[in-house]
Amino acid sequence: MNNKKNNILVAPSILSADFANLERDIKKIEEAGADWVHVDVMDGKFVPNLTIGAPVVKSLRKVSNLVYDVHLMIHNPEDFIDDFVNAGSDIITLHYESDCKNLKEALKHIKNSGKKAGLSIKPKTPSSVLEEYIDLIDLILIMTVEPGFGGQEFMTDCVSKITESLELIKKHDKNIDIEIDGGINAKTAKLTVNAGANVLVAGSYVYNATNIKEAIDSLKV
Repeated sequence: MNNKKNNILVAPSILSADFANLERDIKKIEEAGADWVHVDVMDGKFVPNLTIGAPVVKSLRKVSNLVYDVHLMIHNPEDFIDDFVNAGSDIITLHYESDCKNLKEALKHIKNSGKKAGLSIKPKTPSSVLEEYIDLIDLILIMTVEPGFGGQEFMTDCVSKITESLELIKKHDKNIDIEIDGGINAKTAKLTVNAGANVLVAGSYVYNATNIKEAIDSLKV
């Protein structure tokens, strides 16, 4: 787990940023105290939305020294790992539910490329599926909304997965971050942190705030 202030890292999602001013909006969150930049990559197939790809990540990499946390919500993610590695991603997270031909090999490939590997599960996927991959991952990303769109309401029934994931990490004596994505605000952040999460993805809560720094600070509960 990370040892930053209060052990909480905030990763604003640029899905809620102004796509015409991504450089400006990434600099805004960096100056406001964000720890990571969360990049949602969607192909319009795995989830019903289409966003950005590796070329945009490569361009944005020059904008900030923050950790680039790239979340691949795409089919056949193994075919694109090298693209995102070369684009400058620091963390590359794959979905358990994707049609990856060999998920273990894909996670190994990420790590062998010198990047951190993450594994994400959707709200209906039990946390028990994570154990098979526990030796290959640096991050568990628990979705607390159905992936695809920003601004959705937090699903409280997913909180138990955080506790279960933390128990799994302790059982195997691993150093793995638990990241939460979906409906995060000052109130729901406390629920997730109390359950064991240490990385919070927040899009609309941060980017729609009157004061971005205050919004980020409010998540470091």
